[in-house]
Amino acid sequence: MTDWPDVWLIIPVYNEGPVIGEVVKAARQTFPNIVCVDDGSRDDSAAHIRAAGAHLVQHPVNLGQGAAIQTGVQYARSQPGASYFVTFDADGQHQVEDVLAMLERLRAEDVDIVVGTRFHGDTTHIPWLKRVILKTVVMLSPRTRRLGLTDAHNGLRVFNRTVAEQMNITLNGMSHASEIVEMIDRRKWRVIEEPVTILYTEYSMSKGQSVINGVNIVFDTMLKSRAGH
Repeated sequence: MTDWPDVWLIIPVYNEGPVIGEVVKAARQTFPNIVCVDDGSRDDSAAHIRAAGAHLVQHPVNLGQGAAIQTGVQYARSQPGASYFVTFDADGQHQVEDVLAMLERLRAEDVDIVVGTRFHGDTTHIPWLKRVILKTVVMLSPRTRRLGLTDAHNGLRVFNRTVAEQMNITLNGMSHASEIVEMIDRRKWRVIEEPVTILYTEYSMSKGQSVINGVNIVFDTMLKSRAGH
């Protein structure tokens, strides 16, 4: 198996004790360098992260996924030899095989960032409310459509050192995904999408995006669109 010493997985974690240990162990079979940002968890997530062998950074209080990703990027880009970076979910939805395919494209093609998309082939496995929210976000965002993105809120992203050095997420909550799209456009990062498989388990669905979060994302997108973004 190829060793990937120049790749860092960044995993934001909030109360994922039941699964985070297995997620890290599975990913470390391929990627030795993983940093988990424990975003003020109230459970035993930190203990499972340590036991699984990942690097651990902790927020004393819950700041939100955007803040956890930014902390992880800052940590990873400070590590010797770090050249490629991956944002990866803690709940078991993302697949290592997809990361490998995205890394191959990043290395082979003239791009800076590869974003996963769920919208390829049969999408009936995606919960209907999530499909509606994600498609509405794309419909309301001229910037997202102009960039050719169909799933801008997919948390699986692979990017190079240029993106990591310039990334500065300021929106702490779920709206950070829209902010990343804005950075892609404003900083002229070369972007492509890669079809990925999201594994929707009973656990991940119970931890999934709430209706309120979805409405907030749509409302935020509408405001940005009206402001000319």
